[in-house]
Amino acid sequence: MKDNDFRINIKIDGRNYPLTINRRDEERYRKAAKFVNETITEFRKRFQHNDQQDIMAMTAFQAALNYSNLQERQDYSQFIDDIKDLNDDISDFLKEQNWK
Repeated sequence: MKDNDFRINIKIDGRNYPLTINRRDEERYRKAAKFVNETITEFRKRFQHNDQQDIMAMTAFQAALNYSNLQERQDYSQFIDDIKDLNDDISDFLKEQNWK
């Protein structure tokens, strides 16, 4: 165990999972566990006829979908390229106007 390592127990759906993490990451881990537990509870309420495996699969899918959406929002490269192109077009237009 490293100096910054810290042991915590994360409870997901009533089961304890001991983890060794960096102490500064504890809050993120606890928030993630809270998200999972809340999502499980929500799916249980909405889909009472589904079994445990279905609920866990739907919870995993929801987390993956959230991650995918976040990744898309953080991909600014196309947006930046579009702004550069627009800026170039505006600059060209202004240069043309000054020449006339």
